[in-house]
Amino acid sequence: MDYRAEFSDFEGVAYLNVAGESPMPLVATRAAQASLDWKKLPHRIPDSLYFDLPDRVRGLLSKLLGGEPEEYAITSGASAGMAAVASGMDWKPGDEVLIGKGEFPAHFSTFAPLEEAHQVRLKIVAPRDRFMAAEDFIEQMTPRTRLVSVSMVRFEDASRIDVPKLAQACHEMGAVLLLDISQCACGIPMDLPALGADFAASSGYKWLLSPFGTGFFWARREAIEKLRPGPFYWMALDGARNFHSLRLENPHPIGGARRWDAPETANFTNLAAMEASLEFISRVGIETIAAHTGRLINYLIERMPRDCCGLASPADAEKRGAAICVAARKPERTKELYAKLREAQIYVSLREGALRVSPHLYNTENDIARLLAILSC
Repeated sequence: MDYRAEFSDFEGVAYLNVAGESPMPLVATRAAQASLDWKKLPHRIPDSLYFDLPDRVRGLLSKLLGGEPEEYAITSGASAGMAAVASGMDWKPGDEVLIGKGEFPAHFSTFAPLEEAHQVRLKIVAPRDRFMAAEDFIEQMTPRTRLVSVSMVRFEDASRIDVPKLAQACHEMGAVLLLDISQCACGIPMDLPALGADFAASSGYKWLLSPFGTGFFWARREAIEKLRPGPFYWMALDGARNFHSLRLENPHPIGGARRWDAPETANFTNLAAMEASLEFISRVGIETIAAHTGRLINYLIERMPRDCCGLASPADAEKRGAAICVAARKPERTKELYAKLREAQIYVSLREGALRVSPHLYNTENDIARLLAILSC
């Protein structure tokens, strides 16, 4: 099935950068416009929408990624969920947090301040081979390891961690596993509970095809109890749905993860569009998306001019996400290729000396052929 009609006309651009910033499907842009009309005529907004809209998003995330709707908090991005874990853990002197070398900066900006405050010790894990693997973290664990913070799919090379293996090792050591799944949520099939992680966070503006400023935080029901009570958004109050008679004495949150919802969760413009995008993904199926992008990536790999370019991602599809990274044989040449691609209206990401190519449903083999033509120059 041709899904290009579900998106805006790209006007001659070959857009291969969903891992950087996704376009929203047309159904989502229409939903965003409709939400602006609510603000134009706010008397049409039912009180229940403040709760029903984020709850519908929770239900869709649960359907797509596994777990229970109550295990999802609606946030403004991956950093919010990571911060919830960092601030909620009951840290003890000498506790270690493991982070991979070259990891996305959000991991460091979340936990480095705790090290500066002498609450934890950051331990940077370097890969033994070219790409980071679960074994690299497992070998560095000690009885002091309290948390491993890792991207399931790395942003700079699209390599994928064996999460079940790492999760098992964490639990045997008494540590918890925090996943950043921004580079794979709704890009490849997954079942969060089956992966074994305790927490997961994601931005919404990549593979979720949602607006900038959206995201989620997933907390396994059993893991929620590992986080200390702290400030929470008032709409998570027990009884908050009763706008006309709020419980003002001894306020406490209801169960589940919604206590970490971003303030003003039901921001209509963002969440109405996010709901529409998730419904679109659910209708199409993540398996369909992954199969389509996989075919395009295989097309690129099979025809890549290997005399001047090489893979900067694992060759094995099971060891990478839904993107692929390519680099010129001469490092300085990669930047030149990136500039040429922009001139030719072909959009990819330049990440750590490699070109990250991330197609989606709206891309065709013709887009990849245009890319290959530049790589062959």
